[in-house]
Amino acid sequence: MSRAYADVGRTGQKRRTLDALVAAARQLVASGATPTVDEAALLAGVARSTAYRYFPGQRELLAAAHPETARTSLLPASPPEDVAERLDAVVAEFTAMIIETEAQQRTMLRLSLEPADGQQHLPLRQGRAIGWIAEALSPLQGKMDEKDIHRLVLTIRSAIGIEALVWLTDIGGLGREEAAASMRWTASALLSHALTHGLPPKA
Repeated sequence: MSRAYADVGRTGQKRRTLDALVAAARQLVASGATPTVDEAALLAGVARSTAYRYFPGQRELLAAAHPETARTSLLPASPPEDVAERLDAVVAEFTAMIIETEAQQRTMLRLSLEPADGQQHLPLRQGRAIGWIAEALSPLQGKMDEKDIHRLVLTIRSAIGIEALVWLTDIGGLGREEAAASMRWTASALLSHALTHGLPPKA
């Protein structure tokens, strides 16, 4: 998206136009489509030439249409002190968010796997979940080596999220609730094993 264009001049009107394009793209993605800029413009009632001022291409449009991921924490307002309870709260919130926005998540997963310039700017390439999991495991600081904590965070992340949901539902045949429960159980088991037996040896 062209931030310079959106942030200069009639910013109020431009913000409404931008919001309309993003809303249209999200509606199309939720219906199972992978919308082009032209298709989003048509649904939003925005001129094609105007739409391209905000989104030069489909990739930029779909990245903007991804569900809101600017949250800095997935912990509740009064987070528990126990690390296992903290992790379960974060994983439960994360999996619920993934399932609620599954169509958009699947689209971004597909895009993230395609070889193309700018992949690092896609939401799934930005590792937001890593920060959320690290916050959940923060009570381990001082009790476990920082590098080991990071390895544990990555191990847990590999077992949850849209990638795991796709495998559990499409390949494993589980329902969404079963898949969410499986991811929560796996995350809990990985933490328990790390606390009891340590992490696997490095290669």
